[in-house]
Amino acid sequence: MRRVAPALVGLALLWAAASASAQVAGEDPAAIPGGPDSTGLPQFIGKPAKAHRVAGQRVPRHPFMAPNGRSNLHDDAFQTDSYRRSGPLGIDMTTSSALFTADCGSVTFDSQGRIVTVCVGLLRPTLALLDPVTFHVFAAMPLPPRTPSTNPFQDFSGGGYFYLDDQDRAVIPTTEHHVLVVAETSGPGFQVVHDYDVSGAMAADDAIISVLPDWQGHLWFATRAGIVGVVGPHTGKVHTLDTGEPIGNSFAVGRAGVFIVTDKALYRFDRRHGRPKVAWRRTYPNIGVKKPGQTEEGSGTTPTLMNGGLVAITDNADPMDVVVYKRGRHDGGSLVCKQAVFAKGASDTDQSLIAGKRSLITENNYGYTGPTSVDNGDTTTPGITRVNLDRDGRGCHVAWKSKVVAPSVVPKLSLGNGLVYTYTKPADGGSQDPWYLTALSYRTGRTVWRRLAGSGLGYNNNYAPVTIGPDGSAYVGVLGGLTRFADAP
Repeated sequence: MRRVAPALVGLALLWAAASASAQVAGEDPAAIPGGPDSTGLPQFIGKPAKAHRVAGQRVPRHPFMAPNGRSNLHDDAFQTDSYRRSGPLGIDMTTSSALFTADCGSVTFDSQGRIVTVCVGLLRPTLALLDPVTFHVFAAMPLPPRTPSTNPFQDFSGGGYFYLDDQDRAVIPTTEHHVLVVAETSGPGFQVVHDYDVSGAMAADDAIISVLPDWQGHLWFATRAGIVGVVGPHTGKVHTLDTGEPIGNSFAVGRAGVFIVTDKALYRFDRRHGRPKVAWRRTYPNIGVKKPGQTEEGSGTTPTLMNGGLVAITDNADPMDVVVYKRGRHDGGSLVCKQAVFAKGASDTDQSLIAGKRSLITENNYGYTGPTSVDNGDTTTPGITRVNLDRDGRGCHVAWKSKVVAPSVVPKLSLGNGLVYTYTKPADGGSQDPWYLTALSYRTGRTVWRRLAGSGLGYNNNYAPVTIGPDGSAYVGVLGGLTRFADAP
């Protein structure tokens, strides 16, 4: 109880700092309060970077999703976690925050450059339309309440994953087993334009993890218990397949094929007569243990599609491996390479891989089990590693290793400037519990700079990603709400 108590007290204080209706249209939110001793912390460590553009994946624009970099938590349908545009370089950086007492993790941008996000609180998620600089709330729509969970900080169902479609509409799975298509109105406001009821296809105690469209506009969804479903967008008819294997993360969608990883295997699904059909299934090494830092007993990654007909995940071996397979309908599941990362007895991740041109970057989350695990000076096991595919296409190898400590963030790559952005809580931070946006060199793994976000529980990102906005600023959803980092004009 000694270690748990500070975090529980912090939660109570944070929740008391804002009204119960923090997200109300027309309001300008307050800043997230920091820890009592945060004023003495260094604001910026390192030097501003010089932009060095790097090559990346060629990812086609999905016809039923917002443009790449604006559409979903992992940036595009291939789930590459990389951006063509540049993020902040660290030039006289400013930071700001918005107190919503909910983690605004999935950040997307509509055609006017406004933020569309779902902020997930302990009681319910809320869909919000925000100014990208001031966080002014243009519109807010409460979503169905969260269902009871043994660990609400590791439950991403009911809105943690959503996507923005090609018409600026948010497509959101709810806790009531519906998929909502929510349009923006001129108010501005929100209006539900489609409501797909998929409750008949899943058990009452199951939950939808994620929903994404295939290249023909059919809506695919995956549930925590292992149901894979397809919804006809015009008829609302639902077809499902039960893998019988838990699913803990989102999935990737290619021009052909939908790629889903369960606690047991990586799958390619195709759609046949409106139904999901297994094209191939490939088991991966798995010790069958939910390591500290994972939300399930298997791979912690959303599959990442790569050029050359490849798909990559991490396994659940000890030590963990980055694993790359072919993804074609006929040669799919064939192993291309496997590379161990991090140390035996201290390696796992619950984040998607970053895809460069022929490289993958993975982060060590070993030790993160929720807010209390990084409270009162504690942090997690360090490590971010870049793995390169061999030029002959027959293997892969470690290119570099970094010792930064990133407890649970989804890191991102800016192809425009050659920086990898992560969110760190260093081991030398002491009981002030500081959190930093941290930039690494994509080429070398060297830490270029760190910019303080804030200190204390409200600045813990708890599995939320770094997001790079259209104007080059960076955002991180945190337990207190949302933070922004920008270079000086």
